[in-house]
Amino acid sequence: MSQASSSFLAFEPAPAAAPRAYRVLDAASVVDVLAGLPEIRARLGGAPSAWRVRDVADGNLNSVFLVDGPDGGVCAKQSLPYVRVAKDTWPLDASRARFETAYSARLAPFVGRLAPTLFHFDPELLLIVMEKLEPHIILRKGLIAGRRYPRLAADVAEYVAEASVRTSDLAAPFETRAADIALFSQNLALQRISVDLIFLDPYTKSARNKIAPALEPWAATLRRDVEIKSAAARLRLAYLTKTQSLLHGDLHSGSIMVTPEETRVIDGEFAWVGPTGFDVGNFIAHLVMAWFAKPFHAEGGKAAAARAAIEQNIVAFWTAFRRRFLEIAAEATPGGDGLPDSHFGDPAGARRRSEIILAYLDDLCRDAIGFLATKVIRRIVGFAQIEDFLVIVDPDKRARAQARALSLACSLLVEPDRYRDIAALVAALPKFDRADLDPGFAP
Repeated sequence: MSQASSSFLAFEPAPAAAPRAYRVLDAASVVDVLAGLPEIRARLGGAPSAWRVRDVADGNLNSVFLVDGPDGGVCAKQSLPYVRVAKDTWPLDASRARFETAYSARLAPFVGRLAPTLFHFDPELLLIVMEKLEPHIILRKGLIAGRRYPRLAADVAEYVAEASVRTSDLAAPFETRAADIALFSQNLALQRISVDLIFLDPYTKSARNKIAPALEPWAATLRRDVEIKSAAARLRLAYLTKTQSLLHGDLHSGSIMVTPEETRVIDGEFAWVGPTGFDVGNFIAHLVMAWFAKPFHAEGGKAAAARAAIEQNIVAFWTAFRRRFLEIAAEATPGGDGLPDSHFGDPAGARRRSEIILAYLDDLCRDAIGFLATKVIRRIVGFAQIEDFLVIVDPDKRARAQARALSLACSLLVEPDRYRDIAALVAALPKFDRADLDPGFAP
């Protein structure tokens, strides 16, 4: 791990509110702050008056500036004390930058160049200064444009497998696990957002929900159907109680930056110790939604080719994740207290350990498919909707694409035995392409 990131291991729990010296930075004041940091000033080069600053924030929670000097560039990200789209009505604890910094430090030894390098963290301004990623673009925008990313599936699989095993009882001693749980369980402001927006709001009447008129029958079904709500409740309980590994917590196509040669995972501010299947399911969910939206982004053969590429990415991601999970677990399990050598050190024990890990993976897959469903639902009838669907200008076409994805999601929740693995999920996608606005569709 680099010297720059090693200092983040001294992270202390966040205060209840933003520090007294905190102030919201703009393009001018962020230059003033960076100019006072010798390492960053040297990285940028030249005089601060010559630096170019771009405000590139497109999310709800942070300010993000790209700063370029004659010798290089950096990205400066500051947590805001409110939700950007509801500044006056939705205050928010800004200390999440502390958790993002701690998450990055925890995973840096394992994921390496699959995440941006952090150069500096200011605990008063809640400002992270990190590597600027260019010419990378946000994965979601690339998928909408129909671009191909040959490294995507393998890179994200590597990232999630490393995090999933190394921070679990398969590899980490329980003292380390206890420290992770104690630390990240304090990330309460963002976990309240996750619990409410993913597991509660879509199944009730909430002022935060954004429901297209054509999807009102679907929203009513989600509020009324006890089987759907029971499945969502089981997943909510798993999210709250199943402390398997350190999660990114928001691993979707907007939190991944790509070029054809490289993949980087960003924005770990929702970090949480929970069920490993949550990150896995979240990533696949956004590929699934891109699949349903694709015919409304491109015509004919282009749409079919793009869909085939998405299907290949889903299968390749799961295949690579499973393979790497097993490889890392075989290498690392003696270091964890879950499956100690004192019980499984002889050849018979090693075989049994392998069987237990395979069962662990099967359980993880079931969780992932369930969490996938909840993520699809919240992105269509909940608060934070996604560009994949929103760029479809015609509201009727948009609603039809969304209804098809909702139909799959509800089936995943109430008929889980139909989807025992990722291959079954991918094989089912074309069947739900026949769904329309009627919630009663059954493939």
